[in-house]
Amino acid sequence: MHFTYVCNDCGKTFTTDKVIYQCPDCAKENDDLHFPKGNLIVTYDRDELKELGKKPHVTFYDFFPYDVPDKDSYPVGNTPVVRPKRLIGKYGTPGLFFKMDSVLPSGSFKDRASQLVAAQALAHGEKKVCLASTGNAGAAMSCAGAAYGLDIVLFVPETAPVNKLMQSVLYGATVVPVKGTYDDAFKLSIAYTKHFGGINRNTAYNPMTIEGKKSVSIELFEQLGRRVPDVVYVPVGDGCIISGVIKGFIDLKEAGLTTRLPHVVCVQSKQSNAISQAFKTGKCDAIAHATTKADSISVENPASGRMAVRYLKECDGWTVEVDDSEIFKGQMELVRESGTFVEPAAACAWAGFVKDHDHLVKSYGKDVSACVLLTGIGFKDMAAFQGEVSMPKPIENSVEAVLERFKD
Repeated sequence: MHFTYVCNDCGKTFTTDKVIYQCPDCAKENDDLHFPKGNLIVTYDRDELKELGKKPHVTFYDFFPYDVPDKDSYPVGNTPVVRPKRLIGKYGTPGLFFKMDSVLPSGSFKDRASQLVAAQALAHGEKKVCLASTGNAGAAMSCAGAAYGLDIVLFVPETAPVNKLMQSVLYGATVVPVKGTYDDAFKLSIAYTKHFGGINRNTAYNPMTIEGKKSVSIELFEQLGRRVPDVVYVPVGDGCIISGVIKGFIDLKEAGLTTRLPHVVCVQSKQSNAISQAFKTGKCDAIAHATTKADSISVENPASGRMAVRYLKECDGWTVEVDDSEIFKGQMELVRESGTFVEPAAACAWAGFVKDHDHLVKSYGKDVSACVLLTGIGFKDMAAFQGEVSMPKPIENSVEAVLERFKD
């Protein structure tokens, strides 16, 4: 579809066929103390959106600014809607379900953004994509690069989980560990693109990352029989996923396919709660230190923080904060009571649902349609279980040892 860019902060419109990242005027105001300004929103012609609203069936590709070639080479989407029987019974919420984006090609939600950025690169004749990541975005872009023949340059904090970094190495990316934080890696990746060219895929910095992530909402709309859930719980770090989720529902509404937006809930770790605090106080300030063990949502100065707060207000959403112990408890509850194995960042969304459960049922009734977005598979970060779960000791190779092991 034809598209333009609109600055999230000043509202200036940019109509161009060139790749642009931020509003140059607002970006000049950025510092390390406040959420970045100048992020761009991809907008479409209202008449074109209305034409989509007349179709008996839509896919998220109908709502994309670039054509995605060879979709079967890097199949993104069609992730399951799971209705966890035991947990539904435990919490008395028959409308509870999971959106299982942990089963995408690289094992995380970030494949949605990476597919569209790959399409953007190919449309502009670029062969190189650079980004910073704590692991999942890098693995997803590296996976897309392997599928489409793109060169991926990935800057990562040296403390990122080795499982995620090894994924990117195996996919053939050039991985550059940085002695610093994600924010440090982010700045270096932008410097790389300025000096060596190519497409920069950084979260929120490239507007197509949020545009790609909105695909989950459009897909979910069709999976639910052309309706939207009442409430969606989303794990949040830099604010890009939740911005994309809400943007997808907004596009559906503007196309006339739905008359309402779901209430989207921002779930954050108390140890990385910059967006939650900004939503409550109105002050878009970075936090001094993000210390959560859920590395994928450990962010001090969220790249899409301002947009996330804006969209949360538009959908009448709210925030829930959980501590790391609640995240780990939620992770274990998911795997043992529904067979759903996700990484800590994804489990944060479930921990938020559990903590918010009484408020949810009181406000919307026990039959509320509640979606929990699960964003990354558990194998991504096995180190999270160190000190928490251990392998049992071996027994002797004898029947007597078996009887001894299982005696009353």
